[in-house]
Amino acid sequence: MVTADMGLGHQRAAHPLSHLAENDILVAGSPKTTDNDEARFWRRIKWSYEVVSRTTDIPVAGRVLYGALERLLRIPPFYPLRDLSNPSFNNYLVDHLIRSGLGRSLVERLRTRALPIISTFYAPALVAEHAGLDRIHCVICDADLNRVWVASKVAESRIHYFAPCGRVMRRLRQYGVPDERIFITGFPLPRENIGGQGMETLKADLIARLGRLDPRGRFSTAYGATVAELLGARPEPSQGAGRVTVAFVVGGAGAQVEIGLRLAESLKTAIHAGRFRLILIAGVNRTVERAFREHLADIDLEHTLNDGVIVVREDSHRAYFDRFNALMRETDILWTKPSELSFFSALGIPIVMAPPIGSQEDKNQRWLLDKGCAFPQYAPSLALEWLTDLLEDGVFAERALNGFIKNRRLGVYKIEEVLATGTMARETHPLRR
Repeated sequence: MVTADMGLGHQRAAHPLSHLAENDILVAGSPKTTDNDEARFWRRIKWSYEVVSRTTDIPVAGRVLYGALERLLRIPPFYPLRDLSNPSFNNYLVDHLIRSGLGRSLVERLRTRALPIISTFYAPALVAEHAGLDRIHCVICDADLNRVWVASKVAESRIHYFAPCGRVMRRLRQYGVPDERIFITGFPLPRENIGGQGMETLKADLIARLGRLDPRGRFSTAYGATVAELLGARPEPSQGAGRVTVAFVVGGAGAQVEIGLRLAESLKTAIHAGRFRLILIAGVNRTVERAFREHLADIDLEHTLNDGVIVVREDSHRAYFDRFNALMRETDILWTKPSELSFFSALGIPIVMAPPIGSQEDKNQRWLLDKGCAFPQYAPSLALEWLTDLLEDGVFAERALNGFIKNRRLGVYKIEEVLATGTMARETHPLRR
């Protein structure tokens, strides 16, 4: 198992697959897997990405820096359908870096055992192929992708792809990847949130969530029989008695903290009244955690910590992902920019989308809207008003069911199937995908 420390998305995709890893997940560019010179190169790439991500709100200079990165990482329009198999500038750049020694330390580690390789970032997969290694698999972490994820000489490539959705499969075809090297597995969601291929844990959590998201019973009146058929029981409307949990997630680069601050202030009275609970998720970022805690003290919410408000920050990625996954079982509404967390909609969690950062998040936003399981945020400072209206109308419950029905949730089990058999059964029933 190989990933990269380039934001949280690639490591979040690797975490549910860690049980497949020999010893532990290899992090490309980390001191444990990379020599000093190469580690410095990876740190510069990560630093550049995070600085640009955090400067998007700075007038002029921020927009210039962000625009430069955006042009480099831009994903072309999906339509019209056309042949995009010719390599891009990014492909030539990555090929040059590999020939110059990028990934040489990683290759030494990979050569020690003749094992299949799963990478959740494109560079390690391309490095492994350049080194002549075989049985290479690449997990795509967004609903669309840049041409750089596919080898320059795509017809000669041996990399197999795990696609999170049908749109990624169709894009890979445009880039020249043949069908036999594409498996539509779904994003690898946490096994502890699913409960096996029968999805016992997920179904129980979703039934309870639908009740909390439907205080007046409007959703249950229209869709209760459908839910019972799919999940085995009808949701019981909360009649306003159930506390609704909203989780706000800051990206790995620490962007959009101010949205969480305004959200906390808007929900203040409802948190005191026991109508809402707010989870502010800082990941592994101490600066973001401090900003959250200081603001809670300023607006007289500090005494509600660990009950009405929870601030989440862990020292390690592993500890953070484990805690995040546990909290998602209690979460009713997930508020986040449309990152890899878009795929958590498959757990039946409706998403409020913060503004996207980058071409891949623009594509994720469009995918979520097309699936009907999310909508863009309204004014965070007025969140209590519009969240309450949408809850009473049953809109969030409807979005939750849409995400569960329309999106794939068994990615880990499908990936295991491909590794064990070399193929994957094609399922059409929504509950078996």
